[in-house]
Amino acid sequence: MSNKQARVPRPVEEERIALKARKVSFSWEDTPLHWVPGDPFATHTINVLHLLLPAGERWFVHVYKQVLPYIRDERLREDVIGFIGQEAMHSQAHDEVLPHLKELGLDPTPYTAQVDWFFEKLLGDRTLPPGRARRWWLMERVALIAAIEHYTAFLGDWVLNAEELDRRGADPTMLDLLRWHGAEEVEHRSVAFELFMHVDGSYRRRARTWALAFTALVFLWQRGARFFMENDPTLLEGKASFRAFYVRGRRGVLPSTEDMLRSIPRYLSREYHPSQEGSTEQAVAYLASSPAAVAALAAEKGAK
Repeated sequence: MSNKQARVPRPVEEERIALKARKVSFSWEDTPLHWVPGDPFATHTINVLHLLLPAGERWFVHVYKQVLPYIRDERLREDVIGFIGQEAMHSQAHDEVLPHLKELGLDPTPYTAQVDWFFEKLLGDRTLPPGRARRWWLMERVALIAAIEHYTAFLGDWVLNAEELDRRGADPTMLDLLRWHGAEEVEHRSVAFELFMHVDGSYRRRARTWALAFTALVFLWQRGARFFMENDPTLLEGKASFRAFYVRGRRGVLPSTEDMLRSIPRYLSREYHPSQEGSTEQAVAYLASSPAAVAALAAEKGAK
């Protein structure tokens, strides 16, 4: 199905805002290894973001730079350029957590090397002849990013509302990183899907790449959580399990399994549009109060 034939779902509400990268920075020297106090499993399950996102978001940027010539709508082009800037900043911010983990005795390098291979080799550019084959591989990756962004928006909405992390005394710097990032994911949640619908829009491709993205995310996440738990120098027999994930979801310190499962039919609905997920108003409100984002804005104004 071409994008001309595809039925384009309409946004729930018109709430577009100009996307811009916020050049934030974080100081990690006071953040403990188990930044969710007394809960290494919840800590390390969320820590997997620091392993997946730097390589994944660099890959997003690489693919989107290739798809820019296919965009015929100037407003969408502006959104994609803003998206690229935000994703590049996300990658850098999470990358900066990794040396801190290494200083605390948990070297993430063996796992990040596997993640780099996944995005750079398995999902990277291929030597294909110009024309249909090359375009097919580009459209596959654009569709994969749309599916992945469904879950980054889901996680962004979750962490913005995860009040149990505050009640448990989670490290404020780590919470600010996660909520700043989550707020921007909610802020730009429609871009990847609208880009896919613009350049392709095939429902079959959307469903197929969702299955690939969901399977890969579950696989990589459970491997990452297991890696952290098994290599945590403070744990004698650290283990990760789906049961532990389910229990933490019930407690509110991780996303609930039920909510994750309910997100599947929403994305696969032909009426789906990302504006159905989360709240731009809430995201923008957090970005206006985030310590890191406020400091970045002040530094920007001071430099002018």
